[in-house]
Parts: sequence; C-alpha cells; structure tokens
Amino acid sequence: VQLVESGGGLVQPGGSLRLSCAASGFTFSWYAIRWYRQAPGKERELVAEISSAGDSTNYADSMKGRFTISRDNAKNTVYLQMNSLTPEDTAVYYCKAKVHGLNYWGQGTQVTVSS
Repeated sequence: VQLVESGGGLVQPGGSLRLSCAASGFTFSWYAIRWYRQAPGKERELVAEISSAGDSTNYADSMKGRFTISRDNAKNTVYLQMNSLTPEDTAVYYCKAKVHGLNYWGQGTQVTVSS
C-alpha cells in the first residue's frame, strides 16, 4: 500500500490549493480515505473523509464550507480542495487509508499560508 500526497506549497491568506493523494497497492475503490493535518506543536487532526464510492463526505467543523474532498476511483486519487485559507491552516497534510485493519499514511505535503 502506498499513498503519495502532492499539491502543497506557499499560498497567501484567502488563497486556494488543491491537494492530491495518489494511491496504489490496494483496491482503492473499496476503501474510505481520510485527510489529516498536523500543525507545528499540535496533534494531528482529522480534516475530512470520503466514502469508498465518494457519495458520503464528512468534515471537521472548522473546514466546513471551505474545504471539499472528492475522489476519482478511475485514477486512484483523492483530492482536497481548500479555499479561503488562513494562517491557521498551515500544517503538513496527510492522507490515510485503513486497509485490512491497518492504517497506511502518506509522507505528507506541507501547506503554508502566509503573506
């Protein structure tokens, strides 16, 4: 199982980024995927999750209305569209899949929101 995040970078407050999580090594369309983030000095927190078919999503309260999670099962990829970013969104963003009872994480992608 491999998960590879991309799309992070430096963005100004109010800006947008789209993160990608490319998966391989398992039957991607069978599993829900979650995005997490970890800011310096803070615990890792759940950002959003999407069901295996993509027909159900959930968000942390602070992300509702600003972030959108989606997936393309034909491309084995999950996306996180992030709008109206603030400095508080600065963190390393990770995707996670739980496959056969085991948690698999990507290496993370850094998002920095700063002017």
